[in-house]
Amino acid sequence: MSTLVERTPEVASGYRAGRTLPLRVELVRQLKRRRTLVMGGILAALPFVLLIAFAIGGEPDGGGNRITLMDTATASGANFAAVNLFVSAGFLLVIPVALFCGDTVASEASWSSLRYLLAAPVPRARLLWSKLVVGLGLSLAAMILLPVTALAVGTAAYGWGSLEIPTGGSLAPGTAAQRLVVVVAFIFVSQLVTAGLAFWLSTKTDAPLGAVGGAVGLTIVGNVLDAVTALGDWRDFLPAHWQFAWADAIQPNAEWSGMIQGTAVSITYAVVLFALAFRGFARKDVVS
Repeated sequence: MSTLVERTPEVASGYRAGRTLPLRVELVRQLKRRRTLVMGGILAALPFVLLIAFAIGGEPDGGGNRITLMDTATASGANFAAVNLFVSAGFLLVIPVALFCGDTVASEASWSSLRYLLAAPVPRARLLWSKLVVGLGLSLAAMILLPVTALAVGTAAYGWGSLEIPTGGSLAPGTAAQRLVVVVAFIFVSQLVTAGLAFWLSTKTDAPLGAVGGAVGLTIVGNVLDAVTALGDWRDFLPAHWQFAWADAIQPNAEWSGMIQGTAVSITYAVVLFALAFRGFARKDVVS
């Protein structure tokens, strides 16, 4: 009488799936890439570009009776940092998020190294998790780099002082610094949709440029749709509709409702997109 013996897969001694592709290894790999250094250089250079522009053109002067945030750029270092965030949040800060999250998996496929990573063996979920965490970490670092550099440059040029509010009043330096931290955090959360799009596309294509460009393009489409006032309340479901809700945080009496709604919309879209990326990659036939 024959007996059936159930065999379990043999695992190499000392192998631990959770120890494959450590975050520090992936982080070092990404930090050494040229696109990371170039993007960091561009973001660090923007405050100096604006400083030179104000030095050449003189202090900003609003037309008519309306004073905007741009008109207060030279009032203090805090104002200069806020203006840098204002001019970059709509598009410039989209690029590093799309780049770091959209290039990460697709570039491995384009180099034909993705299948070797999986054959190491690195579990697919572990590989995606490592790349996603590092991509989001670099995106957050990019968003921190810009205001920190702007605050240092602005303070050196215009002094350390209160954040002058265009609508009247001001925020003390300590309070202004805290509010700017909140602003950066909200901008990061609002860009999670772009990160989700880029990461999902990165798992679907072998062309890094396609993933990055696709995420940027869809983000632009969202901005265009938000400008269509005929959509009415439907615009509330667009992440782009809330991207400047952080302006309510730099008021004497901060208003949080817009930021809360924007956070909820952004996180909802991002969770769905990240889930699609993990689900699709788990079933993908990796040949490159």
